[in-house]
Amino acid sequence: MLALFILALYSTVSSISNMTLMDLIHWFEKEKHEQVVGFTLSDLDDRSVYLQEEKVNILQTKKYLTKEENQRQSLEEAMNMSQYPTVEVVATGYTAGIESTGKTPEHPEYGITFSGVTVKRDLYSTIAADLDIYPIGTIMYIPDYGYGVVADKGSAITGNKIDLYYPTVDDVYTEWGKKNVEVYIIKLGDGQLTEEELVHLNENKSMQVFREQIIKE
Repeated sequence: MLALFILALYSTVSSISNMTLMDLIHWFEKEKHEQVVGFTLSDLDDRSVYLQEEKVNILQTKKYLTKEENQRQSLEEAMNMSQYPTVEVVATGYTAGIESTGKTPEHPEYGITFSGVTVKRDLYSTIAADLDIYPIGTIMYIPDYGYGVVADKGSAITGNKIDLYYPTVDDVYTEWGKKNVEVYIIKLGDGQLTEEELVHLNENKSMQVFREQIIKE
């Protein structure tokens, strides 16, 4: 009797909804599953989408943080600057122009330092110092500026004063100005510096990852 009742019920439902026997079985299985696990299949689909979105967000955040961490890892950290002696100096930004050197672009020695090399703002930039203390070729690391190679001098640059080269007056004012800063003495120079040596320093492959930190284009 039960079998005949179920068969009659199926026939009635099938004729009304076009539902097959397999559809009916899947429906019962679905209801049973949802009662056991406590959420519907649509909830599971929504949860899958949510988790996928969360995964993407986490990966994007991780990528972002990794980039930030790389940016925060300064040359001081990467190169272990703590191993070098430090000295506090008064550092002033300067240009090759008339406002700093009294020379115009038409001057035959415009942009030429006392060492003979051309001024440069790069991974290793040309700077001016008191040559009695820091001979030509001395390499310093100046926080927030980068490496500086002593290539020039100036009548007003005496004692623990240095001038940091920038291409334009706007760069001087927006990026530096004048500061008291503790610099690291990487190496004392021998009184000489050539263009080839400066190019070699700036083409050091291991330094290129820090280019964006130093050169703000």
